[in-house]
Amino acid sequence: MIIKKIILSLFLLVSILGYAQQQIKIACVGNSITFGSGVFNKEKNAYPAQLQSLLGDAYKVENFGVSGKTLLRNGDHPYWETEAYTKALNFNPDIVFIKLGTNDSKLQNRIHLEDFEADYVDLVHSFKSKNKNARVVLLLPVPAFTSDTTRIWSKPIKNKIIPATQKVAYATNAEVIDLYHLFIDKEGLLPDKIHPSGLGATVIAKRLYEVVVQKESQPINFAAVKEFNSIDTDNFYGYRLINFEFNKIKGKIVSPKKAAPGKPWVLRARFWGHQPQADIALLERGFHIAYCDVSNLFGSKEAIQRWDAFYTLMTSEGLSKKVVLEGMSRGGLIIYNWAAKNPKKVACIYADAPVLDGKSWPGGKGEGKYSKGDWEGFKSVYGLSTIKKESQFKGNPIHITKQITKGNYPMLHVVGETDDVVPISENTLPFEKEIKQRGGDITVISKPNNGHHPHSLQNPEAIVNFILRATNQKLNFAVVPSPSAEFRSAAGWVEGKDWWAQANDIDSLCKNSSKVDLLLLGNSIMQGWGGNRPNVTHIPGKKAVETYFNDLNIIGAGISGDRTQHVLWRLQNGDYEKSNASTIVLAIGVNNFGDNTANEIADGIRKIVSLLKEKFSSQTKIILIGPLPTGIDPNSDRRKKYTEIHEQIKGLGKIENVSYHNLISNYMDEKGFLNPLYYAADGIHLKSDGYMVWGEYIKSVLRSH
Repeated sequence: MIIKKIILSLFLLVSILGYAQQQIKIACVGNSITFGSGVFNKEKNAYPAQLQSLLGDAYKVENFGVSGKTLLRNGDHPYWETEAYTKALNFNPDIVFIKLGTNDSKLQNRIHLEDFEADYVDLVHSFKSKNKNARVVLLLPVPAFTSDTTRIWSKPIKNKIIPATQKVAYATNAEVIDLYHLFIDKEGLLPDKIHPSGLGATVIAKRLYEVVVQKESQPINFAAVKEFNSIDTDNFYGYRLINFEFNKIKGKIVSPKKAAPGKPWVLRARFWGHQPQADIALLERGFHIAYCDVSNLFGSKEAIQRWDAFYTLMTSEGLSKKVVLEGMSRGGLIIYNWAAKNPKKVACIYADAPVLDGKSWPGGKGEGKYSKGDWEGFKSVYGLSTIKKESQFKGNPIHITKQITKGNYPMLHVVGETDDVVPISENTLPFEKEIKQRGGDITVISKPNNGHHPHSLQNPEAIVNFILRATNQKLNFAVVPSPSAEFRSAAGWVEGKDWWAQANDIDSLCKNSSKVDLLLLGNSIMQGWGGNRPNVTHIPGKKAVETYFNDLNIIGAGISGDRTQHVLWRLQNGDYEKSNASTIVLAIGVNNFGDNTANEIADGIRKIVSLLKEKFSSQTKIILIGPLPTGIDPNSDRRKKYTEIHEQIKGLGKIENVSYHNLISNYMDEKGFLNPLYYAADGIHLKSDGYMVWGEYIKSVLRSH
């Protein structure tokens, strides 16, 4: 018997050791932002900890961040001299994320910035010397929103440290991730103007998760393309740029460090390198970025022929048969004219302040600016030699919306509302109206108080996500189980308590309650029921509980701010099934509205229902609410998304012991607006009377069971 126990113990030890060896080791090297300074409950909420929770047990993520440290060897507090650096090397990681440079922007360290590149190259090589196959990823510093120019300051971060880091990425072939532009519009997530909060750390953790799990293929070696002449290479923000001539026409192509599956690519029209943040973000995600010169051809037949030949060559070399078209200003003419001729070759179109009618610009026939030289060029390439031909010309994108919509590809326009060069009233707005009337898919992002310049968005996230979704490259975080870093007084929690305290409270209730009649699972709306929660302060549903559930043993398992992914994580890692709940009411999804499409949210809800069926008794009944009615105005985007989600999840009601319920008719008035007697002004949260309506409804469903 003793021998058997020894053998069993040895077997378990070998299994554990074998499992540990299989884990992918990730080292997070950095300063105070990596360490988690300023993050409440940093042991759980610093970005390395959040990354570990996202990745799970197949990975081992270690935090080697040290506050105040510089990348510079001659800085005031060099990272090189820390115990953490030695430990990071000895950890022998498979993946290294390096986030240094912020403290190098201090006045006393700027005098040494000429050494920054050389020191960074040495740091990369120090990890490569320990593990030649280590994947080294350089994280550009986040912006600093401070005014003290002697301390940490965004100007040297942006103008010196970031370009130097990109040069290091190019020289060492390391990957590079742009956190600067990812946070440029998120000052609210940096409470002290320098350090991200827990929710800011979530932004970083999610981006790094994408990097780790991104599927990849080998980039194409375009330097070997025999049709290219006069080849030379250059550094494009850390990536390899090839300049070439093809059919005596100048072109460019930038390759990612790791190509995404299917080798997606962007064909950019005009103004190469202008406002490149979206292109850089797509390179990070495995896209190739290409350019074929059609300058001063205004989308004419010759321009289309050039792109036809270029497209044929690019796809024959292995790039995707469907291309993303990107055009700024006059680039709108070629992207749409080429798309109209090649509708099945287009994945999507991103147009930025696009010219869609040459008579608006450069013709200046309406409100647009007249440009004499460009107008003469436009007339020349289209053969508009007379006033009559000018007036009868119908070769602009605005005239060929029928052909454009045949491709069924999505379109995104980013425009300035006060653009007086290419006025939206003569270009994007009438074009958008025509496209929608023909059933086309077009989204317009309007920038208030923005003229023709600057193009793009400071944070290109909306543009990038649009393109990722159109090319089936977008990772759906609504289905990735993850804890939340929520921590705010407005959450309706006892002061000093965070998301983890709420999650632990619910776990404790589930483990220690006797047979539970009703488990109310979801977000802040569910939290509003209360249910013996010791750290919840705002309970608008109390009266409804006392009225309709006074004879039931209930657990309120809602947490403010929760999305589908947070509920998934709680179910996966908690003890909810120990409650032996007879009935579960699930209301979730509304907090996903800002980040996810209706399809993505519906997938998250489906996964929750599947996990509930797996974890709970086969006799447990599930009352599926999905998102509670939202969007005060029936024609609002929120209401439309709500309706789309419910259209997709209603089929879950066919699953055994799952009943589906859409409560919109219970909460709207005769005109379809949400009833203000029941709803708060945000069109999301319920008032006490709203809970009374819901409580009565749930009670009636329970009786019918």
